[in-house]
Amino acid sequence: MLALCLFCEDAYEEVMRKLVNGLRFLGTWTDDWHVPTTSAISQARQRLGEAPLRELFDRVARPLAVPGTPGAWFHGLRVMAVDGVILDTPDTPGNLEAFTKKSHGSGESPFPQVRVVGLGECGTHAIVAAEIDSWKVYEREMLGRLLPAFEPGTIVLADRGFFGYDLWSAARDTGADLLWRLSATVDVPVLESLSDGSYRSELVPKNMKADFKRGKRRSIPTEVRIPIRVVEYTITNRGDEAETVRLITTLMDHELAPAIELAALYRERWEFELTLDEIETHQMAQSRVLRSKSPELVRQEIWALLLTHYAVRSFMRDAADDGDDPLDVDRLSFTRSLHVIRRQVTGQAGFPPS
Repeated sequence: MLALCLFCEDAYEEVMRKLVNGLRFLGTWTDDWHVPTTSAISQARQRLGEAPLRELFDRVARPLAVPGTPGAWFHGLRVMAVDGVILDTPDTPGNLEAFTKKSHGSGESPFPQVRVVGLGECGTHAIVAAEIDSWKVYEREMLGRLLPAFEPGTIVLADRGFFGYDLWSAARDTGADLLWRLSATVDVPVLESLSDGSYRSELVPKNMKADFKRGKRRSIPTEVRIPIRVVEYTITNRGDEAETVRLITTLMDHELAPAIELAALYRERWEFELTLDEIETHQMAQSRVLRSKSPELVRQEIWALLLTHYAVRSFMRDAADDGDDPLDVDRLSFTRSLHVIRRQVTGQAGFPPS
């Protein structure tokens, strides 16, 4: 399964022949052995199921950054981010029922689509936790299932689509620090202006927002008022169009984490966007469609994709750390590293993901 996700463009038998080549090289191939047919490999995948691949991912996938890894830390906090990607699956009755096609203005998507939401380390692009579901399940709901992976000593970045009072409260309770973008439609009154340009405010449940706006803040129970710090700044998009970005954070000390540093930190969220692009565009390459024809095998394949990506990123981190002057792993090419591994793995008859 890992090899299928390392050579996404190749058919089952071709991938198996590449692995067999390693057995021949090691002198452990017996002449009366035969490469399994596509049907036999497919049946073996069905017997294997999803669970072993998910278990392997859960055991192996851990943050890769060490103290001093460039771009991985913010005032001693490990920088993490959450985001999602939608992948196409083969148009089979099983996939259609489980994942459905996505409707849009001109019709519907050509394939059933599956959503993957992950938690990744920005400095190394290592995905350490993920959830898989139909595209119809909102990212916010799937993030709620990822909260057990949040840890103290980290700061988690997220786009505005993930915010909700209950989700923010639950994420905050994990002990992780948070830096999320907030939609302009969410009202966060200024309670105290700070010298760095940020201000202190509070979040309240949706059914209490009216009292908050009318100045009846003190009538709202203290236990449901969540203190936050707000950072607002303007960026210029293409065409010189100005856009205001509003961030909220659990980091309340403006001297420890000034607004300008938090604005710069939020840009690191794009590192996780690039991580998902590595899988969808470079690892899957021209196929862009998963090969699995049943929901169980779709999930199995996605776990294998995540494992293989993690293995490549672990290899890159080791390469960046090799020597007296460690490199920023961002200076290394994911595609080139993928090619290096593809060239080597066929002669080894094994590709451990850790």
